[in-house]
Amino acid sequence: MLRSQRRDPNRLLPAQSGARDIARALYERVATRPIISPHGHVPAQLLAANSSFGNPAKLFVTDDHYITRILHSAGVPLEVLGVGTSAEADPRTVWQELARHWYRFAGTASGYWLEEALDTVFGIQDELTVETADDIYDTLVEHLAHPDNRPLTLLDRFGIEFLATTDDPLDDLSHHRHLAKTHPSTRVAPTFRPDRYLNSTLTTFAVDVHRLLAATGQPATFAGYLHALQERREYFVAHGAVSTDHGVEEPYTVDLDAAEAEHIFASLLRGTSTDAQRRAFSGHMLLQMARMSVDDGLVMTIHAGVLRNHNTATTKRFGPDTGHDIPVPTTFTRGLRPLLERYGLEPGLHVVLFAVDETTYSRELAPLAGFYPSVYVGAPWWFLDAPDAIARFRSAVTETAGFYRTSGFIDDTRAFLSIPARHDTARRADAGFLARLVTEGRITLAAAERIADDLVSTIPKEVFKL
Repeated sequence: MLRSQRRDPNRLLPAQSGARDIARALYERVATRPIISPHGHVPAQLLAANSSFGNPAKLFVTDDHYITRILHSAGVPLEVLGVGTSAEADPRTVWQELARHWYRFAGTASGYWLEEALDTVFGIQDELTVETADDIYDTLVEHLAHPDNRPLTLLDRFGIEFLATTDDPLDDLSHHRHLAKTHPSTRVAPTFRPDRYLNSTLTTFAVDVHRLLAATGQPATFAGYLHALQERREYFVAHGAVSTDHGVEEPYTVDLDAAEAEHIFASLLRGTSTDAQRRAFSGHMLLQMARMSVDDGLVMTIHAGVLRNHNTATTKRFGPDTGHDIPVPTTFTRGLRPLLERYGLEPGLHVVLFAVDETTYSRELAPLAGFYPSVYVGAPWWFLDAPDAIARFRSAVTETAGFYRTSGFIDDTRAFLSIPARHDTARRADAGFLARLVTEGRITLAAAERIADDLVSTIPKEVFKL
């Protein structure tokens, strides 16, 4: 894995010299270990095409909603940044906007990751300012045009051993087949993401379900619908998938009988369902996904607690995933009880729960993982995959569930060049937390060394059945 040449070698490690020395040693033993990335959003097409990344503004700004949301909050219109518009904005203008507002990124994970990428990937050590912006931009253009900085070369250079993408159930997965044949040094696996076919509150639900049924040749019945989903899951398994991913605002499940499920399904296709029926159906389908995971072995990841597309006008104008998905309070214990009552003790079922509501870590997720052998606590996600939040996560979860009921780090990113920086951040943060436990006499150094090793390899491999 890449190492920074310029930045403080002790960055993110404890300030106290004793703890810092221990943390530095723990970090050093895992710093260059291969990256296991079992959940992310880098498209397989990007890797299979293996083309130049294009201009730096699109790569680092326009396509990264972590960056654009901060700029937008500072008053920069999204159209100036080229977000969601058919005509691209002038890339130098976009880059200059980033430079003009760069001071706003101080202390943010987004700013840290971008500085890491510029330094470790491209050797750019100058601070981004209005005065240096053009020179840095020109240097990036030169680097991005070089064959050594194309996706597949970087995949090896980053030390990525396993990379999961996120894919529509009807994707033919041709890019994954191509990568398996042409670039076997990294295993690139699809992930089954069925939200649009399960979330009956979406306005496109009926249309998408009919597409699913047509593609699989199944009848428009609830049984046919279940068979269609199972068929596509089998296709993904045959192409190397290890997990399914479910993005839900509310982690709610309900166990409907077959007749009620059929009745609601028919009303959904007719467009006559009620709000209560739509909620019940979506909850029932999350439970059905657990049933299917018991059968086919796919790990079930649930990313809960985000209100998508918070600003209606922005969504209409610029589309989804444009920086205004906002966390909401989330509870798991009651909502997931029907699923866990039915399948939580099944051998081989793995359910990884991710939250953006930190209050759930010690109150619900750690206790659930501390009892159910099927439940793991997902790593800090989205707004929380940052150094201080990782430390809070470890403090909240470890005393109840330990390290071995967690998922290992999940980068969950579309920004391919930030993957090494994100994993390095987690390794440093975890080394700092382990060093604190050692200095407080709560674990031995030998135990800390084993845990540091396992967090980057053994744990994610076991959780995701690699």
